Amino acid sequence: MGRELHRVQDGATSLPTLADVAAMAGVSRQTVSNALNNPSLLRADTLERVRAAIAHLGYTPNRAARNLRTKSSRLIGLRLTPFAEDTANATIDRFVHALVQATRAADYHVLLFDGNDPADPSSGYDDLVRSTAVDAFVVTDTFKGSPQAAYLEDGGVPFVAFGRPWTPAALHPWVDVDGAAGTSAATAHLLAQGHTRIAWIGWRKDSPIGEDRRAGWSRTMHGHGLPTTGLASRVEDCVASGVEAAGVLLDEARPTAFVCASDTLATGVLHQLHARGLRPGRDVAVTGFDDAPFAQLLPGGLTSVRQPVEEVAVQVVDRLGKLLTHREVFASGTLLEPTLVVRGSSER
Repeated sequence: MGRELHRVQDGATSLPTLADVAAMAGVSRQTVSNALNNPSLLRADTLERVRAAIAHLGYTPNRAARNLRTKSSRLIGLRLTPFAEDTANATIDRFVHALVQATRAADYHVLLFDGNDPADPSSGYDDLVRSTAVDAFVVTDTFKGSPQAAYLEDGGVPFVAFGRPWTPAALHPWVDVDGAAGTSAATAHLLAQGHTRIAWIGWRKDSPIGEDRRAGWSRTMHGHGLPTTGLASRVEDCVASGVEAAGVLLDEARPTAFVCASDTLATGVLHQLHARGLRPGRDVAVTGFDDAPFAQLLPGGLTSVRQPVEEVAVQVVDRLGKLLTHREVFASGTLLEPTLVVRGSSER
């Protein structure tokens, strides 16, 4: 069969990928990558098994992907995603600015691009990979099962992610922020203010980031022997959802404080408090997450968890440097702790 072997997906044919080789050889994608680029790292029997699978499938490494590692453009690609309406999250904006500064210090530059088809994982990436216009990519689409990360992994294209992969099978290096530690700090702050009925408003259950942040609130409440039943709401990340969720919780659970998964949801809570004539901090405490620019502009200010985005960018660039000089062979992650910025919305 050799080179004639191909897969059929939705009526289209494609050549064997690195993932196909890994599956046939019974090894990880990283092991296949090592067999191609760093064979001395593998045991002889493992290397022979991988090479046999390569020969059987007729797999040929993506030449453009290989050129990304051997021809340096000093450019790092970053795909921008469309801005979501009715949200207050400015984390990616902060990250882009921090990444530009960190790459400049490392004698690299950032190439921003947009994918014209968000549903296509190769959209925007494909042209840059084929033309070897960049040395590597930074990926921020790291939700569970991210097709962008899978596309780059399968093609052997070097990249580092801002955000955990959330799947054990993922092998790429990443840098992320410990969301649970942030919401735990927010909850502990409210407990120190004397609150015991602390409600949670977060994202829907299919969001690993949302569940990670919820875990910090839940663990801290349970650690103090306090109940959480009836005090949690999972909604879409928009102001209107925050308004509605806060109204229901205030009527049914009567909390004296809210911990929110985002500043967007916290904004919704503040709107609900205003409609009821309640004062943030004195009557009902509110904390957000991400420390959006407007958080310090509100009357009294919004208490919020601030992500160390500048340090994330430095760590991402450091990982990229190791990746491109083959000093980091195995994928690994770095988890950074956020800080709680206390303002009037949570102080009595």
